[in-house]
Amino acid sequence: MRPTAAVVLALGTIAASVATAGPDAPVVSPDRPNVILVVSDDQTVESLEVEGAMPYLQSQLADPDGGWTRFPNTFATTPLCCPARATLLTGRTSAVTGVLDNSDGARLDPTQTIATQLHEAGYATALVGKYLNDYPFPGGPVLPPGWDRWVAKTNISDETVYAGYTLVVDGVPRSVGAGPWTYSTDVLAAEAAVSIASMPPDRPFFLWFSPSAPHRPWTPAPRHAGTLAGLDIPDPPAAGEADVSDKPSWVRSLPPLSAADLDTYREERRREYETLLGLDDALRTIDDALRARNAFEDTIVLFLTDNGYALGEHRWETKSCPYDVCTRVPLLVRRDGSPARTDERLVANTDIAPTISELAGLPPIGGTSGESLVPLFGGHGGDGQPTRQVRWRDAVHMEFLGEDPVVPRWRAIRTARLLFVAYETGERELYDLAGVRGPADPFQLDDRSGDPGYRDLLRKLEASLPLGDWEPLAEPAP
Repeated sequence: MRPTAAVVLALGTIAASVATAGPDAPVVSPDRPNVILVVSDDQTVESLEVEGAMPYLQSQLADPDGGWTRFPNTFATTPLCCPARATLLTGRTSAVTGVLDNSDGARLDPTQTIATQLHEAGYATALVGKYLNDYPFPGGPVLPPGWDRWVAKTNISDETVYAGYTLVVDGVPRSVGAGPWTYSTDVLAAEAAVSIASMPPDRPFFLWFSPSAPHRPWTPAPRHAGTLAGLDIPDPPAAGEADVSDKPSWVRSLPPLSAADLDTYREERRREYETLLGLDDALRTIDDALRARNAFEDTIVLFLTDNGYALGEHRWETKSCPYDVCTRVPLLVRRDGSPARTDERLVANTDIAPTISELAGLPPIGGTSGESLVPLFGGHGGDGQPTRQVRWRDAVHMEFLGEDPVVPRWRAIRTARLLFVAYETGERELYDLAGVRGPADPFQLDDRSGDPGYRDLLRKLEASLPLGDWEPLAEPAP
């Protein structure tokens, strides 16, 4: 049984109502949709295809009239939690936000986000869940500008991901202990439902819902523990990667994985999938709240995760790597009344903020490198194709410019057919994903950077990357 909002209210963990706009707040056109952005935490890209991992969402995706557009070729331009979330808030890359790794959250300018833009335009706004790593920041605002309702979960350690955590509710910290009704995904889902119910009736709203699920230690809700115990979990093709002689030095330094290691990673995947069951329930709770408000048809829902997560692929565990297992993320967009479809174009997390801006009838935030996805999922004709055609990118540029004890700084170009990586160390990698000149290698197992047959491709890709300076490409936006 999922806890209801009323139960959580009785326990005293729900915040006060949403603040209303002041007398000078601009009037938003009444035909602007509500927008909900759901950001899961470290969700592996294959999990959406695992039978039983997210049954409610999967049943919607299977409905030809369910309104969902899949974007299977979506990438995090910096595959790490804090930089990725800063990018989602602004549409700017990590080099521009200045948020290069998980210790840099305080460097984000909180006055230039999608929340401040929407709030100033008259949207009611709410954040429920994870904001940026290490929040609240010393000397910074406990309640960032642009948010009418603020229920931010602090992130102290893995031990507080699902229990024993603190919520900062409209600027006031509230400790949430351990108990049957304090599982964080459930509490945050109830908070999201309260936020939806209490939004002003005469204004569209924006809700950022970002639970910690399925972040390690991959702890499912008690009701879900063991429910996928019999699930067959095959090793991904890159699991363990026996031969890493062609890989850069940081991968070659990783120890080979034993059979016991692979067993451990299979168990972690299983627990991740069970943890996603709580997130799936949260999506149902949000939809129930939308229907109760009679707002289901008027609400656009975007679902994605902040970054991928390696569980043994290329001998690596966690994120920050340039391979698809770290950079590729699931992205779904629901617009009620649209046919279900899949768009194979290359999408980046920099596209999310411009998309939300266009939905609200606003220009992109300054400094964004992303493009609005609205023409790709909105206004489809009877054949399911966009009625407004746009030119689209043929490559996604990615980078990791932070500090990591193992992974050196890198920049990369990902096209539909190739992955090129340049490291600060001077090392290079080139993978022929689609068989441009040799066997197709979609899992990045065979580096072609030393193959004479690819030399011209490598030079062309390398010339398109700014490699002379490994500091950020730009100062953080003012």
